[in-house]
Amino acid sequence: MFTHNPIELPELSTKNVNRKRFYQTPDGKLYPSITTVLQRRKMQGLMEWRKRVGEDVANYVARTAAHRGTKVHHMCEDFLNNNFDEEVHKKNFLPYVLFNQIKPVLMQKVDNIYAQECGLYSDKYKVAGRVDCIAKYDGVPSIIDFKTSTKERNDDWNESYYIQASAYSEMFEERTGIAIPQIVILVVTEDGVVQEFIKDKGEYIPKLVEAIDDFTTDWEKENEMVRSSSNDVSA
Repeated sequence: MFTHNPIELPELSTKNVNRKRFYQTPDGKLYPSITTVLQRRKMQGLMEWRKRVGEDVANYVARTAAHRGTKVHHMCEDFLNNNFDEEVHKKNFLPYVLFNQIKPVLMQKVDNIYAQECGLYSDKYKVAGRVDCIAKYDGVPSIIDFKTSTKERNDDWNESYYIQASAYSEMFEERTGIAIPQIVILVVTEDGVVQEFIKDKGEYIPKLVEAIDDFTTDWEKENEMVRSSSNDVSA
């Protein structure tokens, strides 16, 4: 059984603005999701990959990966909540097999869980998002993110994950006063390998600021174009 030390956090609603996801804070502010902010960093490699494999293959792989990742994430969440229904989850064969690879790591290293699947936001950085898990990992307060992969990942591929997790750490500390110094990305691959990527969040804060600045600049340009188009139509 996992120990929970729940921290109460407000629910956040979401809203799409110009096809981008925003979260509404309790006082009515709209902040872009951190995944939306980081999308630009991912797009170049993603577009090159799509061009290389073709749209049909790319769409199939993306759908399969999204389904696999969502199922494994739900299994991890239920397990850490001491609410794992074996009969329900084992019907999803591949995700269930992958979960059972990562399960011993969870049992050995995760405890004192503060929150799972909760909304967070920052007035300092003006971003928001939903975090997988905040708990102690090997005794250190950590942001923990669960990922699946077809093959083992190189550390270089994970920079956006590290920036995103660091953003959650900053958001959580701002909301609660509890410092979360460590970020952990747990990846389970289809060949049964579990990879642990453990980082100090401080290393990625400058990259977070850079990503937010880039997004803000692009967003302001996009809104200016929309305003200009509206004025042209009404003229």
